[in-house]
Amino acid sequence: MAVLVDEPYKVHPTLEHRFFPYAQNGGSVVAVAGEDFAVVGCDTRLSEGYSILSRDVSKIRKMTKSGLLGCVGFHGDVLTLTKSLDARLKQYKHTHGKDMSCEAMAQMLSATLYYRRFFPYWVYNMVAGVDNNGKGCVFSYDPVGSYERESYRACGSASAIIQPLLDNQLGYKNQSNVDPTPLSRDRVRNMVRDIFAAASERDIYTGDEVEISIIDAKGVETQRFPLRSD
Repeated sequence: MAVLVDEPYKVHPTLEHRFFPYAQNGGSVVAVAGEDFAVVGCDTRLSEGYSILSRDVSKIRKMTKSGLLGCVGFHGDVLTLTKSLDARLKQYKHTHGKDMSCEAMAQMLSATLYYRRFFPYWVYNMVAGVDNNGKGCVFSYDPVGSYERESYRACGSASAIIQPLLDNQLGYKNQSNVDPTPLSRDRVRNMVRDIFAAASERDIYTGDEVEISIIDAKGVETQRFPLRSD
């Protein structure tokens, strides 16, 4: 026997309304600390979904004479964050008459990200440079400001591909009878270039060109190398 149900008592599917202000624009950053230098590499592709928005967007910014910043994630937040950091670095220089050190810049970035922890910048950051003792340093972050100093690190859309290569080639993980040798600039540059060439074969959000910057006490040297463009 059929049961009649009045219209107001019908079960309607649940509708979910969600506010999501972020976009994932892809890209990858690698940072390696040497004896008296640091190397930062990034790709230049800016994309969203299956669309390439630009093939020539640098994700490395020179913040001070001793520190570089690599940023990937939501490009709108990247621009907002770097604008805020630039203002604070200029204020520091006008107040103290000198540039902020790399370690101080790393701490400032952590505080800036943590301040926005309830509505965070959707950005993965990497600070690399030369510390007060003239040694290369790398600081990696999560989006809410937790950070640590490391010898090497990858972040971004291809980090799951790149990090195991860094662990093997630079960290000598799961290797025996290995004598670690000091890293030269040319070796690190060539390694970063090869790693991005491999990552661009597997990650559609990494490609077009790899930009590699080497920073030391003398300044910053930047080069670009082609990657696959499809």
